Amino acid sequence: MLWPGNQALRHFSTGQVYFKNKLKLALIGQSLFGQEVYSHLQKEGHRVVGVFTVPDKDGKADPLALAAERDGTPVFKFPRWRVKGKTIKEVVETYQSVGAELNVLPFCTQFIPMDVIDSPKHGSIIYHPSLLPRHRGASAINWTLISGDKQAGFSVFWADDGLDTGPILLQRSCNVHPNDTVDALYNRFLFPEGIKAMVEAVQLIADGKAPRIPQPEEGASYEGIQKKENAEISWDQPAEVLHNWIRGHDKVPGAWAEINGQMVTFYGSSLLTRSVPAGEPLDIRGSKKPGLVTKNGLVLFGNDGKALMVRNLQFEDGKMIPASEYFSSGDTSVVELTAEEKKVAESIKVIWARILSNVPVIEDSTDFFKSGASSMDVVRLVEEIRQKCGLQLQNEDIYMATKFEDFIQRVVRKLRGEDREAELMVDYTICRVSYASLADVDKAVAAAKDAFDNGEWGRMNARERGRLMYRLADLLEENQEELATIEALDSGAVYTLALKTHIGMSVQTFRYFAGWCDKIQGSTIPINQARPNRNLTFTKKEPLGACAIIIPWNYPLMMLAWKSAACLAAGNTLVLKPAQVTPLTALKFAELTVKAGFPRGVINIVPGSGAVAGQRLSQHPDIRKLGFTGSTSVGKQIMSSCAVSNLKKVSLELGGKSPLIIFNDCELDKAVRMGMGAVFFNKGENCIAAGRLFVEESIHNEFVTRVVEEIKKMKIGDPLDRSTDHGPQNHKAHLEKLLQYCEAGVKEGATLVYGGRQVPRSGFFMEPTVFTDVEDHMHLAKEESFGPIMVISKFQNGDIDGVLHRANNTEYGLASGVFTRDINKAMYVSDKLEAGTVFINTYNKTDVAAPFGGVKQSGFGKDLGEEALNEYLKTKTVTLEY
Repeated sequence: MLWPGNQALRHFSTGQVYFKNKLKLALIGQSLFGQEVYSHLQKEGHRVVGVFTVPDKDGKADPLALAAERDGTPVFKFPRWRVKGKTIKEVVETYQSVGAELNVLPFCTQFIPMDVIDSPKHGSIIYHPSLLPRHRGASAINWTLISGDKQAGFSVFWADDGLDTGPILLQRSCNVHPNDTVDALYNRFLFPEGIKAMVEAVQLIADGKAPRIPQPEEGASYEGIQKKENAEISWDQPAEVLHNWIRGHDKVPGAWAEINGQMVTFYGSSLLTRSVPAGEPLDIRGSKKPGLVTKNGLVLFGNDGKALMVRNLQFEDGKMIPASEYFSSGDTSVVELTAEEKKVAESIKVIWARILSNVPVIEDSTDFFKSGASSMDVVRLVEEIRQKCGLQLQNEDIYMATKFEDFIQRVVRKLRGEDREAELMVDYTICRVSYASLADVDKAVAAAKDAFDNGEWGRMNARERGRLMYRLADLLEENQEELATIEALDSGAVYTLALKTHIGMSVQTFRYFAGWCDKIQGSTIPINQARPNRNLTFTKKEPLGACAIIIPWNYPLMMLAWKSAACLAAGNTLVLKPAQVTPLTALKFAELTVKAGFPRGVINIVPGSGAVAGQRLSQHPDIRKLGFTGSTSVGKQIMSSCAVSNLKKVSLELGGKSPLIIFNDCELDKAVRMGMGAVFFNKGENCIAAGRLFVEESIHNEFVTRVVEEIKKMKIGDPLDRSTDHGPQNHKAHLEKLLQYCEAGVKEGATLVYGGRQVPRSGFFMEPTVFTDVEDHMHLAKEESFGPIMVISKFQNGDIDGVLHRANNTEYGLASGVFTRDINKAMYVSDKLEAGTVFINTYNKTDVAAPFGGVKQSGFGKDLGEEALNEYLKTKTVTLEY
């Protein structure tokens, strides 16, 4: 079975579960896939007694050979196993000398004689990338796509005489998405799941439980190896058939057509679901309708009037270009490298030299492929540059710049962000922010306490307090564009979202609580009268004193507003610590409070770390209340410190893993749209983000398909660009955490449908990501990502109580949601969900008048609404006798 090139290098773990029964194995094959199977079999405790692989090419050993040689495993590199149909005696004798009990062929391009296949006690098993008996032969993955199959998969079968007709041991399948390529299928499913399956198959044999299921003849197909001359596009077909033909040949051998007298190969096809954009016509031989070269790619038309788009074109000389640049020469100017970029270039030259070990010296004119590099080397180059230089390239980057000099120019342009047309790329250094010391925190607390005990604020009547808050709200609105710009630069929030939500809701919050200032009331309470005296009992709501507020980095100004507006309306003074990585809007807010006329000491901002400033506030004896939004682990520590210090009042809004249940009777378009908002709103940095979607089985596949289609329309880029949908993650450490989260999901066996990578451009940009097949025990199902990662689990049709049990099977309880047209079902589910907020047929719809907060380990206490005032008030009971 020949694997087409351009495989992504990944590492997976099947988990080390040791069984009693182990085998002596001979591994026959090659490639990264063979290497991974070898490594995992070794980890599982099986003994690989010999590796039989291909000879070195241009002085470079195959990855399987390299791994085995490092371990000291015997490695044999036979150029062939037979001559003129007869087995080479010396080769067979060498093979038999290792004493294998089972042959494992994870990926093998050589013909292995039957006397070798049948030699071991347990025979031989081989991996095949299709659901046998359909698509026998070496181009099975290609034909899965060319044929428009809705299901792909692989088989592990008992090896026969090379016809792929042996009995089946096990099979695994997955859905084929509309725009899947060979690479996409390989990376998402065939590679990771294939490794697991090979290990599982060996263990089944060791335990004597391996089946031998004869292959049926019904549905059997065999297609030959795809060759370039056979890959020409026949244009008189529907758009979907053309699309399947092109993606089925991507990357090898490549579907092509004749344009202006030369062979042009098409790569990166996708069905065009929106209106056809404007473009310049391009005549293609055989096509009745010219293609259109647009700013996004080359649009092609089927005989049904529907269209597809091709991203890249490759010419006969091997040069690849973006299809959008067909009529332009592109930017051929040479950019001058800075000193730092020259260091990157030298690092890359070392990587090239390591890969092209047969080339004495890497010159500017050295061509990667003409020097003997293969598609496997493309994968290695991309991976090593990511590791050494921190730059995520695509395989196309190598195909588009095969000479070293051109490649370095392309890399430098990517580092500078110049590869993104029409995107504003700015390197901002805004300011330096002081780091609060313990002494600074103590000064701030002392100022807040003095302002409450002795200052004008403590004597101010409630309506005057409300007037100041209304004035502050007006100033926030007057400065909303500046605040939104600061928020975009500081937190990565898209400007339009920052303007509407981050700033807009902050203005509303201050106006809402300003109206509460003179409406805070106690009550009269009838009690038993002790004759002959009469009694009057009433309650008063009073402020607590100096309060501390610690806010997170995802909504810097809005979180400030949610807590400080209620605190101030209740008559308290405050010391606020913004997140260490997003202090700027809090400092601008402090400036506006001075302009609004707030007395000295009422509002104090102390930028700094949680370990220093935050911890001191939680321990300070003069702080009477602490409001915190952040992680559950830090919340527990804060609660402990508040208890030990002076039993100060605490409200905690902590982590979430909010379930969103989507029933098959929902309005699907709305569920897709709002489900995406539930996950990707504010780049997923949203405490109530839907951490796990439960989608009813009958609509699961359509839901996933539609989500992926919509994701592909999202523009990722500069948050100050008003057309951007998705900005950068807040900071580097968080981005790295999200990437590790995705890696853990893949290792556990979830299906990575889309994304899971850093966007290859300057900045902390992450692709919106979708996982399916997420099981309840997985890390993805239990832990919050706090990023643009959609985690989807399927549930059986009609199993309401079952999905409720799964949804509630978490220690978090911040928010939740349900989509259904059945109001009775909706109310039943809302009653049963263990969460502080339940959204029905909507999501993320918070309002300043509606209380917000969680249950279980998502914390306690409320922000917003009348209930938030009570978090910053104490109740005094007064009884008099008359």
